Amino acid sequence: MLSLWQIILVIVITAMCMEGVAWFTHKYIMHGFLWFLHKSHHKHHNHFLEVNDVFALVFSVQSMAMIMFGLTYPKWNILFALGVGIALYGIFYAVFHDILVHNRLPFLKINIQNPYLKRIVRAHGVHHRSHKKDDSEAFGFLYAPKKYDKNS
Repeated sequence: MLSLWQIILVIVITAMCMEGVAWFTHKYIMHGFLWFLHKSHHKHHNHFLEVNDVFALVFSVQSMAMIMFGLTYPKWNILFALGVGIALYGIFYAVFHDILVHNRLPFLKINIQNPYLKRIVRAHGVHHRSHKKDDSEAFGFLYAPKKYDKNS
């Protein structure tokens, strides 16, 4: 059983490591054998949901199950911490990717001034230049290399 500080540490580390999991999943699974689900995200549309949202559902269910199991069985509270870390990453992902980058809440207009956030938006824009399975780059969601700075 983890102490409170250990739980907090696992939550933070898990949230940070999820960027690597998301990058791998995006590059090799979404742009791999599950492209038929993800390609909806690379097509222009005017509706709120897309088939690609099934990936958010998968991670959400996994996270909720881990949180519930970890709360129900305190000896397994590491699962609670892992589930919360995944959920925390999911929240950051939703805010940055869905709201800031793709403007999925059109009534919420946000003028991005922060250079790092601009870099994330620019890198994702580079990713979306291609509407094909194999022609993309920049598979991260919350991290973008400096090469995506405007002046690089």
